[in-house]
Amino acid sequence: MTTKLLIAGDWREALSGDTIPVLDPSDGAEYARIGRGGAPDVDRAVKAARAAQDGAWGRMPAVERGRLLVKLSHAIAANAEELARIEARDTGKPLKQARADSLACARYFEFYGGAADKLHGETLPYQPGYTVMTIREPHGVTGHIIPWNYPMQILGRSVGAALAAGNACVLKPAEDASMSSLRIGELAMEVGFPPGAINVVPGYGEEAGAALSAHPGIDHISFTGSPEVGTLVQQAAARHNIPVTMELGGKSPQLVFADANLDEALPFITGAIIQNAGQTCSAGSRLLVEAKVYDRVAEAVSQRFKTLRVGPWDMDLDCGPLINKQQKTRVDGFIDGARKDGVAKLAEGAIAPNTPPGGYYVAPSFFGPVTPESKLGQEEVFGPVLAAIRFADEAEAVRIANGTAYGLVAGVWTQNGGRQLRLARALRCGQVFVNNYGAGGGVELPFGGVKRSGFGREKGFEALYGFTALKTIAIKHG
Repeated sequence: MTTKLLIAGDWREALSGDTIPVLDPSDGAEYARIGRGGAPDVDRAVKAARAAQDGAWGRMPAVERGRLLVKLSHAIAANAEELARIEARDTGKPLKQARADSLACARYFEFYGGAADKLHGETLPYQPGYTVMTIREPHGVTGHIIPWNYPMQILGRSVGAALAAGNACVLKPAEDASMSSLRIGELAMEVGFPPGAINVVPGYGEEAGAALSAHPGIDHISFTGSPEVGTLVQQAAARHNIPVTMELGGKSPQLVFADANLDEALPFITGAIIQNAGQTCSAGSRLLVEAKVYDRVAEAVSQRFKTLRVGPWDMDLDCGPLINKQQKTRVDGFIDGARKDGVAKLAEGAIAPNTPPGGYYVAPSFFGPVTPESKLGQEEVFGPVLAAIRFADEAEAVRIANGTAYGLVAGVWTQNGGRQLRLARALRCGQVFVNNYGAGGGVELPFGGVKRSGFGREKGFEALYGFTALKTIAIKHG
């Protein structure tokens, strides 16, 4: 199967004629090919988006835009099982996780469909004889570079918000996971989106992604990925003074105090690091535990890790494979490095029998105690590796939690109400969850980071502000 590029409502071959192999991470085998979009294809897509913005899409009333987004939501929900299987095979994630992703994608379009006609301006008190108002207008053509870990979810939260605000979109999915994005693009055409409102150009980051970031016809860039690539995207966009939204990863802590309800905390502690095999920007990869209960918590988490199983996506186990060989090599390097440094591995899961030999499998690993300054305590592994760190008191917990270059998410486990509020304010990150972690995805909850985790906000109503420009109108009438 060869999948083309979606440009101006038509399926087109890449102008180069080249394709990219699509590999199943569960066995490493090629099962499809996608078009290898390059700079000329990106240029065609940007021009198609501009034509849509200047034409049918740009003239469409907000309420009609919203109805189209809701129609797309219904189409995604109606094809949720198909999309889940596409996503699971393409990324390797267990089928149950892919099913949750497809329903979350539908929910994003439902949410933003309902919000499209509710993006209001204000009237401002000013001098006598003036009426001053603000209105929010779409940037115009927005570029979206999304990663391979959650293609459907990140498409929904990024493209959904941009479309609701009235922008026309050019989407560059990751070369390792483009299949669900292409299928959703097809569904968008089926429900009636005007040609050019949504364009999907798969390709390599250094080719299609770089071309999209640097294109002078783009008015805003939304990027989710590594800090290193995020820097390159910002530099390219800066040449044309294009605003950007950056979500760049994390080294998120979960802080467990002696008064925590451990029975409630344990499923979240484990789930937050093994979801999607740890390939999650908001993964709870550092477990900070108050010294007086460290041994008890470490033992309880260890017992859970020992029950974890890894296998192909269709086995539907706790973890699937990592996305590709490069990622497996990277995660294996962290695990081997910890072993060489003498860090104790407290527990690990197991790779299920009869897994295909060509798959990119890594057993979930739990290390501790880890020093805050160590590689495992500082660097984003992006795999199922959890580092346990002791702390003596609240002040040290905050210092360790804030002591990395990242600031995306944090979890706090304590029954002390004052401590809950103090830490929620003291932790430097974009989201703090108290006695929970992730809030079930939370389509409505603004998401983004500080420091090396990026800037700008996705999800919720807040995302709509980033996809619009505020205009002030001052009328002097005497």
